[in-house]
Amino acid sequence: MKRQIGLWQFIGFGVTSFGGTLLHFLYEWLGEAKWIAPFSGVNESTWEHMKLLFWPTFIFAVVQSFFFRDRKDFWCVKLRGILLGIVLIPIIFYTYNGAVGKSPDWLNIAIFFLSAAITYIYETHLFRSKKITCRSQKAAFSALCVLGVLFILFTFKTPEIGIFRDPLTGAYGV
Repeated sequence: MKRQIGLWQFIGFGVTSFGGTLLHFLYEWLGEAKWIAPFSGVNESTWEHMKLLFWPTFIFAVVQSFFFRDRKDFWCVKLRGILLGIVLIPIIFYTYNGAVGKSPDWLNIAIFFLSAAITYIYETHLFRSKKITCRSQKAAFSALCVLGVLFILFTFKTPEIGIFRDPLTGAYGV
């Protein structure tokens, strides 16, 4: 199973899709418990939807890394894939809303799944091409950890800019 990159990536897409969907509702289901807030969506802002993609993808990557220890490009591929996925969410969302107006809920859900799918397709391409130059696995992993810290920090200390604003309530963060 170690060498079956396509299967691993397909499983990763499933884990991310299920995990992100679960995290979307978990904060509310647990009575707005503060301990789950850094990992779960606390409102309907674009930032919180980016968080829903980040955490399951990152956690899956940590598990996957134990099976891909011989890949000298593993964390560089994952960094590129995860960054692509989380930036696609606001790009697609704001492009659509800017062109057409308010998007229906089904489209917002589709944006999440499309971003997750593109993340794993892109990573699979990078893994198979073996053309990526990775100067430092530690730096790539550290960059993902910094991103995780920002997701945690901005849950509680939320900047008052558009990407963090809940379009339903106008609130920011918790």
